[in-house]
Amino acid sequence: MTVELSVAEQIHARLLQSLQATHLEVIDESYLHAGHTGASDSGVGSHFRVKIASPLFTSVSRVQRHRLVYDSLQDFIDQGLHALAIEVL
Repeated sequence: MTVELSVAEQIHARLLQSLQATHLEVIDESYLHAGHTGASDSGVGSHFRVKIASPLFTSVSRVQRHRLVYDSLQDFIDQGLHALAIEVL
């Protein structure tokens, strides 16, 4: 039996692996954007908030931290992830 992970769970797994996150919360806020450009019809999977801490963020600028997150999630962006709020802890 194959269990399909939600987009939030997939993003969580990706960031844990690629950025060695020591703290990570992935929150699907798509429902808050219903009716907005880029929002999904289902109300899930298009707008996320990520709260993350990683040792890879040490000694790099805020822009570089955000770039690391975006680079890790590029295939999600290519598949319709419309908005990503990043809170680096």
